[in-house]
Amino acid sequence: MLKMMRFTVEFYESETVMTGKTNFDAYLNEQLRDPDFAKRFEQAGEAWEIAVQIAALREERGLSQRALAKLVGTSQQQISRLESPTYAGHSLSMLRRVADALGANVHVSLQAGTRPRPAVAESKASYTTGPT
Repeated sequence: MLKMMRFTVEFYESETVMTGKTNFDAYLNEQLRDPDFAKRFEQAGEAWEIAVQIAALREERGLSQRALAKLVGTSQQQISRLESPTYAGHSLSMLRRVADALGANVHVSLQAGTRPRPAVAESKASYTTGPT
């Protein structure tokens, strides 16, 4: 026997209503002050963009995931993964194969930014040759 549960969602007004921003906007702006969160948020946006572009081009071409997979030489499950905004395993070679099958091009852009250089965990190693 299934037990039915009821729940309610309540919305609270705040000063953000007057500015046109939602409570979520205020929360997101606060969270984006954390550099780690901001980095993860940006990366999620990049993955979302790739997923949406693949799915939109596939649908524009009138292809199912299975038909695209056949053209690419992969499985329908792999196409589904590529179209998932949570998937982060995109390889350049796979994106090129998908683009070729869809009659599209891949454009990758590396842009200079304010990201700090990674810290090196070890100091420079010194090497000697011969007996010590």
